[in-house]
Amino acid sequence: MSQEGKIRDFKDLVAWQKAHSLAVEIYKATENFPKNEQFGLTNQIRRASVSVASNIAEGFGRRTGADRVHFYDMARGSLHETQAQLLIAKDVGFLSEDAYTNIEAMSTECHKLLTGLINKTRTLNS
Repeated sequence: MSQEGKIRDFKDLVAWQKAHSLAVEIYKATENFPKNEQFGLTNQIRRASVSVASNIAEGFGRRTGADRVHFYDMARGSLHETQAQLLIAKDVGFLSEDAYTNIEAMSTECHKLLTGLINKTRTLNS
């Protein structure tokens, strides 16, 4: 973040930072998924988690508030997809209860921050 505390880049957004951390954690957690899932759940959950951070970054780069909110909403949709896939991974035994609990907590924090970002962006542009 700049010295004045202003957000100048998508990397300054706490929502993006947490989404980035979530994606990195999911990549690490899926390293031990069965090899026959490489093009199944492993790929799906990784792509969904990367999409969260990517859509936040893309939204930040948009010129209008409506465009920004659109991409932030897409990020929230990808986050829900990630959460559903995490639950499946746990329920089929690919993720331990502890790993699931940790990653789910990270995703919940991302959701709260993303919702706040959406609400703030809507408020600033109404």
